[in-house]
Amino acid sequence: MDNETEDIRICSDPSELAAVRARVTTQAEAAGFGDTEVNEIALAVDEALANVIRHGYGGPCDQPIEIRLERINGSEGDAIHITIRDFGRQVDPTQIAGRALEDIKPGGLGVHIIRTVMDQVTYTPADGGGMQLIMTKKRKEQ
Repeated sequence: MDNETEDIRICSDPSELAAVRARVTTQAEAAGFGDTEVNEIALAVDEALANVIRHGYGGPCDQPIEIRLERINGSEGDAIHITIRDFGRQVDPTQIAGRALEDIKPGGLGVHIIRTVMDQVTYTPADGGGMQLIMTKKRKEQ
């Protein structure tokens, strides 16, 4: 597998999420991930985008979200590296946390899901406003 990068630009509308999930699934499968991991990666991206729409932009609208999918064939193993960049509200990365798991109610688990299924997760304020989320999932040797 060669390194491959795919850039996607969407509007912050929930109707865009299914197409992104399909592209993430295609890239994760091409990177050699098994079905369970492919589904987890797609779920993490879906949750991250839902958080951008809900919290970064305050709801569905026509604001830009940029996504970069990178399949990496490296000396430390194969991985998929996903960057999500929005231009919404900036927040202190240390304040990005899911709700307590003991608090049983719908919603609020996106950050927990992302941090559980991905190997590396980094939130940073982006230059020019908004936030950037970088997630990496390393492929386990089969």
